[in-house]
Parts: sequence; C-alpha cells; structure tokens
Amino acid sequence: MLLAFAESSFFPIPPDVLQIPLSIANTNLSFVFATIATIGSVLGGMFGYFIGNKGGKPILSKLVNKEKVALVEHYYKKYDVWAVGIAGFSPIPYKIFTITAGVFNLDFKRFVIASIISRAGRFYLVATFIYIFGPAVKIYMDKYFNVIVLGFTALLIGGFLFINYFSKRIAKQAEKEHDHTWQELKK
Repeated sequence: MLLAFAESSFFPIPPDVLQIPLSIANTNLSFVFATIATIGSVLGGMFGYFIGNKGGKPILSKLVNKEKVALVEHYYKKYDVWAVGIAGFSPIPYKIFTITAGVFNLDFKRFVIASIISRAGRFYLVATFIYIFGPAVKIYMDKYFNVIVLGFTALLIGGFLFINYFSKRIAKQAEKEHDHTWQELKK
C-alpha cells in the first residue's frame, strides 16, 4: 500500500514490482493485493493532486517552459479526467497526472472516480491474469506487460468512444423527438 501511495504522488517505482511477485507467491490473495494497491494508489493520487493544487504551479513554471505548460493545460481542458484515467491504467507515470490534475484544478470528485476506475482496472487485470494462469503468467507478464496494458488501454478508450458516440446519437434522436412532440403540441 505504501509503495502504491508513493508511486502515485512522488516515487518512481510502480507497485506492480511488488504486486506481481506477491500474487504469484499466493494466487489466492492476488485480488487482495490488487485491492491494497488500488487503495494505496488512489490515496497517493489524492495526495499528488493536493501537492499540485497547493504548490505545483510555481514549481511547474520553473521546470517547464510556458508553451508546454499551456499545451498541457489545453489538453486537460479538452480531455478533462479522461487523461487521468488513461494514465492511471497505462504504463505512463501516474504521478505526473495526479500532480498536474491538481495544478490545473480538475474537478476533484471526477478525478477520484477516474483514479479508482483506472487504477483498479490496472491492478485487477494483473490479479486476474495471475489468478487464472498462476506462476506461469510471470514469464509473459515480464515480456509483454506493456503491450498487454497498451492493448487493453486501446480497447478501453475504444469502448469509451463507442459509448460516447452512441450516447450523443441517442441524445440527438431524443431531442428531435422532443422537438417534434413540441411542434405537435403547439398546433
């Protein structure tokens, strides 16, 4: 839990390096380890958000030029917590996104929800593979972990885009029907 907390806010080593061997050593507890990693990571992400929100902007402006800061801010305005969710699931260093989410004042509740979904998704995916395939999965996890995570991330993004597309389409259809009903009532 401490490693997951630290990784989400300031430490460079991901919790997978501890979750995987612990889960392989006792596959029956792999989901317990995933839960512990999720809780620690989300709490660490909240701490990272706090760091960014309370003092990150001056530090960021000293370390990164204004154009890059403006670009990152633009992406946060455009993608909101989606950026956090994708980073939380992928091999991208999550702490960068937790801190900058605080710097750019993303909605905290939505940030926490995106963190829970993405971090739980990542750690439970690892737990599921280990639970199903046991110690033999370690060879494949070591070799293909980033490919597996990136592939699953692509599927996740695709699913969100699919849901987004069809929800907008349904909303437009409902609006048309509402307008048509309103016109009928006006007659």
